[in-house]
Amino acid sequence: MTQPLTFAILSTGLESLKELRGALSAHEQTRLLVAGDDADQVYPEIVRLKPNVVVVALGAETEAGLRFVERAAAECPRTAIVCAARDSSPDLILRSLRAGAREFLRLPVRPDEFSTVLGRTAEYCAGQTEAPKKRGRAISVFSSKGGCGTSFIATNLAAATGAPTVLVDLNLQAGDLALFLGVEPKYSIADLVENRARVDDSLMKSYLAPHSANLSLLSAPREADLADDIEPEHVFEVIEILRERFEYVVIDPQHTFDSITLAALDQSDEIVLVLTLDIPAVRSTQRALQIFDRLGYPRHKVKIVVNRWSKQIELDIKQVERFLGERVVGYVQSDYNMAVNSINLGQPLVESEPASRIAGEIRQIAASVVGAVTPSTVTEPRRRVWQSIFGRSVGKVSNDGLHARIGKSNATAAI
Repeated sequence: MTQPLTFAILSTGLESLKELRGALSAHEQTRLLVAGDDADQVYPEIVRLKPNVVVVALGAETEAGLRFVERAAAECPRTAIVCAARDSSPDLILRSLRAGAREFLRLPVRPDEFSTVLGRTAEYCAGQTEAPKKRGRAISVFSSKGGCGTSFIATNLAAATGAPTVLVDLNLQAGDLALFLGVEPKYSIADLVENRARVDDSLMKSYLAPHSANLSLLSAPREADLADDIEPEHVFEVIEILRERFEYVVIDPQHTFDSITLAALDQSDEIVLVLTLDIPAVRSTQRALQIFDRLGYPRHKVKIVVNRWSKQIELDIKQVERFLGERVVGYVQSDYNMAVNSINLGQPLVESEPASRIAGEIRQIAASVVGAVTPSTVTEPRRRVWQSIFGRSVGKVSNDGLHARIGKSNATAAI
């Protein structure tokens, strides 16, 4: 190998640790990253650094050492595990190989044997160059006020990407995206969370409810109490797992800034912030933007979309934009009958009515979100004059309520 082999050593005996250090120092193409006698301290460093080789010196606590080998082999499958011991009985060698070790080294170290083991390990590591992991884009469709149609937008946005996409129902207590897609999931995000450590492509496929060749659903739990075991770190891991398998991960979270929702928003590449043109929804959107600022989200991460727009609505989009301090990247016409029919059919409107004006608007929003169309190309509806709270400057809006809701920790702020 042109690059040096990187090593980590776990040895409960200082004598064995000294021997192994000395053997490595005799070879120029080796580099020791971490060494120690405490498994609880060494293991996190192995996971973080991912060395080419981990040498585990088995001592008096053989069983504990073999469990460490199993754990390291499972967590770092591309890392070569080498067991070393003064007891070189066939039984111990066999048990170490079954635990996940690729080589066995007798102690005290014999230079010729060490060179042979090192050579075979180098050949193995040369074939383990890890290809860059696929990382799809995560898009959250969010509103801090219920009733704005985020589930409708999320479902149709996911269907409009034209690429392998998974729709994640993160309304853990009352999610119903399965109805929007006309599927009956057998499993949910709770099952994926429970088995996330051993998930592979086959297991992942069984947890998802397919809607079409390009679109699948990871549903919310059927029983609300199953959501109690799902933590923010679980959501983070699940999204990462899905990113590796799909071009797009479209997330429909709850309408609150709880820890689960924040875990999804933190990890999202884009946040589609949905509002309707009524005063409560616009005010709620303004508060959401203020919270995003406090959370450190860059404004280019947020795409504002108006849902259920109608010519009869007296609010002027330009005035809404000035009040919010952000452009509206798209709007969806109000057509109650068409939207409800698509939900009753269990088919996104972009599929059931692909030639409709709403479907075209949603596809334009999807193109804007995924980068194919810039926000400035979005055609705006005919504007009407309207005067009310939007005549006031944004700078005069008080932040006291925001401070009270999210506090210093930015933890939970229900809107």
